This record gives sequence, structure tokens and C-alpha cells, in this order.
Amino acid sequence: HSIFGINRKIARLRSQSYLDAIYSDLYRRQHMPIDVVISPEREVAAAALQRLSAPAAFDTERFMDGQAQLLGILIEEECPVVHTPLRQLTDLFSTLRAVVVGVRRDGALFSPNPGDQLFVGDECYVFAHVEDVPRTMEVFGKRMAKQERVVMVGGGNVGLAVATELESRTDRVRAKVIEKDRKRAEIAAEALERTIVLHGDGLDVSLLTEAGVSRADAMLAVTDDDKTNMLAAVRAKSEGCPYAIALINDPTLVPLMGPLGIDAYINPRATTVSSILRHIRHGRVRAVYSIGDAEAEVIEAEVLSTSPMAGKRIADIDFPEGVLVGAVRKGGKVIRPMGDTRIDEGDVIALFALTKDVPEVERLMQVSIDFF
Repeated sequence: HSIFGINRKIARLRSQSYLDAIYSDLYRRQHMPIDVVISPEREVAAAALQRLSAPAAFDTERFMDGQAQLLGILIEEECPVVHTPLRQLTDLFSTLRAVVVGVRRDGALFSPNPGDQLFVGDECYVFAHVEDVPRTMEVFGKRMAKQERVVMVGGGNVGLAVATELESRTDRVRAKVIEKDRKRAEIAAEALERTIVLHGDGLDVSLLTEAGVSRADAMLAVTDDDKTNMLAAVRAKSEGCPYAIALINDPTLVPLMGPLGIDAYINPRATTVSSILRHIRHGRVRAVYSIGDAEAEVIEAEVLSTSPMAGKRIADIDFPEGVLVGAVRKGGKVIRPMGDTRIDEGDVIALFALTKDVPEVERLMQVSIDFF
């Protein structure tokens, strides 16, 4: 800061103690001038809660002040719209405010064309109005189930943050936490009021049975060891738990999720990257979400008067091939984007963009990145 005159400083802090209010003065300009403090554990806890809110989706993120939601949906045999061209989905479900913005097929992520079809095994990203999420999931053959009983393996910072949030919600969620480290288990037990904390190995079948994993609606494995999380999720599934989420730091392990029957995973790197991107973009960018291993981004921004998009219909905007509009908010109302939808100054627009096309999206939005 003092040597290079950097205007915006962001620090990634793992130690939770530095996030306490007593340290707030430490980051002021006259001491250690840090503008934004990012906690990976808090970001991961927030991502875990997002996954629990849409259990049939393998990925999810909220946009437009909670009015719109990105859903990652695995296309399975029972999906009623398999082999249906995407343009026909618009005709079949004319009132559904949802758009397929991305598809991963055979490991490759792309933005689909209107004539493209969805096949079994595809992972598709759908942008939907939050009120239409249940219906959207139904269209893609998924069932929305309320999460009333949750078992967590891992009572560290992430598990404790998730359990604390679940306790604070008005819709009561009964949670049980399994923690192998005795000291951590004691800390969690003291901090939580209505959550049962069990001390022991989360891979122990008898302990999982005691925690009631077979009757749980969801299981969350958030220890600091990837393999433990994967095995705990697999064991929970084998005991009858319908939905299992694993925290995975190593992206090379992600392809194993499907074959092992693990329903969803959380990548701390992706969640932290998304948080950092939100802060380093200039202009009117409101939110950024990194998809996969930085393969694509969903960017939410307010349209400026200087933007080449302002005053044009979507069909007339020269978007790159890997970019699709997911939603538009006009005057507080989120609408499904159509070719004849006019983009005006002050509108909020959400775009799905492959990483290679992000610079062009920034040009369209008249927004630039400051690389510190």
C-alpha cells in the first residue's frame, strides 16, 4: 500500500479470530489499510447453505438480490425434456421464467444454441426466477424436498458456521454434528444450543446410525480432508441418506463424484474466487460467480448509459458465441430475456460467459478489471 499506492486491498484470512469485531480498527487506513477481508470458511459455509436450499441441484447461487437463482442440474433418464430442442422448451413452458445458459457434455462446457438438445448425462446450468425454481426443477425431472433433518461430519469452522445458521432460521432444521477432534467437539457443543454434537469418527457406521443418517434428509461432509469427506458421503448414501454433499479442495477428484453417487460438492477455491471477483471489478458489477474450475462466470451488472448494449434489443447485441443472457431486471421486476427484450440504462442484466469471452463482456458493459 505505502510503496505502490494500491487503491484497493483485499486479504484472505483463514483464522476466524481476525474476523472478530475487536480487530475492526486494525484494518483502518491509519493502521493496516485493508478494504475487504474474505474468509474462505465463511464463503464455504454460505455455499453449503445454498446447496441445502436446492438439494436436487449440484450447484446453485442467488442473484438480483435473491430474485433469481442459478441452478446446476444433472440430466437423468427420467428427465421429461431429454432430446427436446431448447427453443421448444420456450414454447412448451411459455410462462416459465427460466433459461438454459450453459451445458457441460463429456467434460466440455459450452453455451447452447436454440436448436441444441439435452442428453442424459449432461450437466446444465439454468437461470430461473426464484419463484419458478420448484417448477423448473420439476420440468427437468427433479423433486424439491424440504430439508428438516441434517447430519454433518466435521465440526470445525465450516460445520459450526452452517449449524449456527441452521439454528437461527425460523423453519426449524434439526441438525447433528459429528466431530473427531475432542476439543473441537467441545467448542461446537458449547457454541450451539439446539444442535446435538457427537464426538467420534464420521466414517464409523455405528456413530452414523446413532446420528440417524438413514432418516436424515441430507448429509454434509465438511472436514479438512477431501478423502474423508468423500468416504463419509458414500457411507451416508449406503446407509439410506438421499442427499450427500462433500467439501472437495482438489479439483481432480471432482470427476469421481458421479461414479461414487455423491450428489453435490463444494469447491472452496471456486467460492473464494467468486468472492474476490465481486470486489476487484470496477463499474456497476453487482455479483460474479465462478463456474467449475474457472471455466465460466455468471456476471450480474447494472447497464450504464455508456454501454453498447443500452437501448438495443438482445437480438441486436453482438454477444460472443459463448455468452447468453440469463435474466433481466427492469424496475425491480425480473423477466425472462427474449430476443426482442430491450436493454435500457439502469437495467440489471445477468450474463453467462465462458472465461475466454469475459473481456468482451466487460467491453459491452463498459467495465474493466483492476488486477491490483
